[in-house]
Amino acid sequence: MAYPLKKLFHMDRAKYEEEYLKRFNSPDAVHFDFKISGEQAFMCQTPEILNTIISIERTDKHVRSLHKDLPLAAINQFANRCLIDEIVLSNNIEGVHSTRRELSAILNDLSEKNKRQRFYGLVNKYKALMTTDNIPLEKCEDVRKIYDDIFLDEIKQDDPKNVPDGKIFRKDSVSVYSPTDKEIHKGLNPEEKIIEAMDSALKLLKNEKLDILVRISLFHYLFGYIHPFYDGNGRTSRFISSYLLSQELDNLIGYRISYTIKENISKYYKAFDICNHPLNKGDLTPFAEMFLNIIDISIKQLLSALEKRVSELEHFKSLLEQMLSDETERVKSLYFILVQAALFSNVGITAQELSGYLNISPNTLRTMLKKIPQDLLITNKSEKEYHYLMNLGELDRICSR
Repeated sequence: MAYPLKKLFHMDRAKYEEEYLKRFNSPDAVHFDFKISGEQAFMCQTPEILNTIISIERTDKHVRSLHKDLPLAAINQFANRCLIDEIVLSNNIEGVHSTRRELSAILNDLSEKNKRQRFYGLVNKYKALMTTDNIPLEKCEDVRKIYDDIFLDEIKQDDPKNVPDGKIFRKDSVSVYSPTDKEIHKGLNPEEKIIEAMDSALKLLKNEKLDILVRISLFHYLFGYIHPFYDGNGRTSRFISSYLLSQELDNLIGYRISYTIKENISKYYKAFDICNHPLNKGDLTPFAEMFLNIIDISIKQLLSALEKRVSELEHFKSLLEQMLSDETERVKSLYFILVQAALFSNVGITAQELSGYLNISPNTLRTMLKKIPQDLLITNKSEKEYHYLMNLGELDRICSR
């Protein structure tokens, strides 16, 4: 689309109303039961939108093809790595500090005894994206349940005043401010309006006349516009988008969205600002184009990351075949899993995970690890356990002698 209506107003006021009516009444326009700053929301299905959807679907096929051929250890290590990065960046966007170390510790032990730990709900919910678990999104209570599962305990600890105090959402007003303390958006109020608007947004999400990727993009915008909670709106919205995308595309895409948003944060906020403005007259096309572009970048970066690691995995697999030609299959498997841990994870693989993949006892594993040359085995100590991975540089050096 050439220009947002808001920009056209300042460029040529004579053409502004004419262009609005042209877009609003276009055969390519889709109208929604939702008002933005008093104007009926609509979107034009532009060539940019259609081309971006085609690009996403094409790249997704390549990602799925690579994903299905990866060894299980590689998939799990890469998923955990991306999950932790996604949460760190989603938190960071909202100014919430979290470290990879603390999130990794939670991820390694999601048992009930750790349920009171900060970010437990967030890690547990993101972990479910790699399963076939269905998360209902039919009614407002479903949105509140997602929020409660992820953030309620954290917000009770951080600032009890921000706990939702309405029937489902908040009952008082909330605003979004710029770094200079200027109000840039005021969430809907009172709660009756929030509930009515969220019902409309959820209805849009089920409108099969629109491509699912467009629906996900528009729901993401509407959630931000409604701003149903005092705190945690951005992270809740990004999780919902991640979940919906993981259902439609390769599920690893659910761990890439915040990364790309963070890389394109000014465009992300600008699209919100444009569509929120009364002069844009409810035209959500700029946000749909921007968010689809975010998805497109995300899945292309995911493909690139997988292609690079698959190529390196083949290289090191070939080296291991030469170096371990006289070893048992179990030893070969151990080395290969340690290579996968080096390529696909942040910190390595735990002894418990290794024992599980190799189907051996902890004692047998310890004996096998001791036989690996010290220069080849990297050991990382976290708060509770050791993580192991292969020293790929040393492996390359040994095999090139």
